[in-house]
Amino acid sequence: MELMRSHVLVCGGTGCTSSGCQKIINKLDEQLEKHEMKKEIQVVKTGCFGLCEAGPIVIVYPEGSFYSRVEEKDVEKIVEEHLLKGRIVKDLLYKDAIVEDQIKSVDEVDFYKKQHRVALRNCGVINPESIEEYIAFDGYKALGKVLTEMKPQDVIDEIKKSGLRGRGGGGFPSGLKWEFTAKAEGDQKYVACNADEGDPGAFMDRSVLEGDPHAIIEAMAIAGYAVGADMGYVYIRAEYPIAVDRLDIAIKEARRVGLLGKNIFGTDFNFDMEIRLGAGAFVCGEETALINSIEGKRGMPRPRPPFPAVKGIWDKPTLLNNVETYANVPQIILNGAEWFANIGTEKSKGTKVFALGGKINNTGLVEIAMGTTLREVIYDIGGGIPNGKAFKAVQTGGPSGGCIPGDYLDTPIDYDNLIALGSMMGSGGMIVMDEENCMVDIARFFLDFTVEESCGKCPPCRIGTKRMLEILDRITEGKGELEDIEKLERLAENIKVSSLCGLGQTAPNPVISTLKYFREEFEAHIREKKCPAGVCQSLLSITIDESCKGCGICKKACPVDAIVGEKKLLHQIDQDKCIKCGVCIDKCPFKSIAKR
Repeated sequence: MELMRSHVLVCGGTGCTSSGCQKIINKLDEQLEKHEMKKEIQVVKTGCFGLCEAGPIVIVYPEGSFYSRVEEKDVEKIVEEHLLKGRIVKDLLYKDAIVEDQIKSVDEVDFYKKQHRVALRNCGVINPESIEEYIAFDGYKALGKVLTEMKPQDVIDEIKKSGLRGRGGGGFPSGLKWEFTAKAEGDQKYVACNADEGDPGAFMDRSVLEGDPHAIIEAMAIAGYAVGADMGYVYIRAEYPIAVDRLDIAIKEARRVGLLGKNIFGTDFNFDMEIRLGAGAFVCGEETALINSIEGKRGMPRPRPPFPAVKGIWDKPTLLNNVETYANVPQIILNGAEWFANIGTEKSKGTKVFALGGKINNTGLVEIAMGTTLREVIYDIGGGIPNGKAFKAVQTGGPSGGCIPGDYLDTPIDYDNLIALGSMMGSGGMIVMDEENCMVDIARFFLDFTVEESCGKCPPCRIGTKRMLEILDRITEGKGELEDIEKLERLAENIKVSSLCGLGQTAPNPVISTLKYFREEFEAHIREKKCPAGVCQSLLSITIDESCKGCGICKKACPVDAIVGEKKLLHQIDQDKCIKCGVCIDKCPFKSIAKR
């Protein structure tokens, strides 16, 4: 194999794929062929780099030059200037990669330098469709160590000592779950992976499968050896086509080289795995609903106990973890439980991956050590709030989590701290809100999602969440009463304690937390019939003030002819016709129009 002088890494995650990364790769190949550099420079299509806001991303090594928002037309310049002449193209670099003419490598950029990558260690680094590249980065070394040097109980003990907790929501100690499954009686056992990531704004598991699928295969094989299972299933939603395709390629490649199948590493251990596609039901993120779906049944939760470790897929003992949990396993085996346990906090070990979105400058995927504060994630890594707006709240845990206000920005992130604030870790969604977000509307949005996704099996979730949503709808329409707040709190408590599964038990969390921290917004909607953030349209009116010049621009732009007035005279708005779309506000050159 010839030694390459440069590697050009192109992000091939979902975001950059949708932005045309394949055209960039094709153009790179064309230009390298033109300049006879194909034998010197290798183009690698990787998984997600994490900084989705800056895509499509191209990184050139060994310099680590970080090119962002690259277009097909930029490729010729990168090839001719950087790769041919050795001159970095400064005007195409990511905005934070150049400071006072000093060029930073990708690792020195603020977004990356405070991260601690374990689960994401290979994402954006290797070609996920090449088993050889995974092996070159110590891939399958942990599986080899386990099969040739450790007994099943040794593996379980290592996971227990590491302090790894489930990254899918509840945070249950992974080693205990492995031990329960190992001790359960059964002639057949299964290992399953929950890749049914469905929280709004969450894309952690998808990105791991897109960028490092072999890590999940290796981890599941290790888990199979530890608990006595010879078959694994990855349950992944069908709307993740890139992740599904790359995982399928990885499974076939692992079989081809003997890392799945019979007598792995020359031992008597056999393990194989299959993909099961989910149709996108959010409730199938709950483990018993997921098991039903794998079996071909409707995805509805089962009462627990018995837990899956005792009675899971086809009533056989089943170990079930999510993608991110498994992604940590090979590194724990290779580096030791103590190494992992030294990252994070006393009760929350290791790192956590978050999908950072909403009103934030650096939208993307971040992995931080447990104990990092919310402020560090939002401001140091996320780059703060766009357009100088004020921070208002951060939602963690998706529809199952809660909204945390600015008073708690210096809270270290771990399982217990987030629960104490009325939120939760969840699978890792983190949505930032600014002063222009209405917290009543936010609570209504997440509850609306849960109502739609409820399987309908138990009345507290099926009926109770619907009643809560109706109350929130009334409040945002200006029809609420003060008694509605008490009704919301009472309903929330009843739903939490009486719902069958985690979906219903956590569904009221966004409402409870917004009532706790932003009660005055609910009261303003009810008492004053006013939305302080100017979001709830039923409570708004658009008005034109005295600074109006009568230019007529707003009048021409209005889609419903709601603006009246002669040219060069003060205009007015017909409130009966106005649909409050805000087009006139955007078009007015004198800032004379506002929502009130």
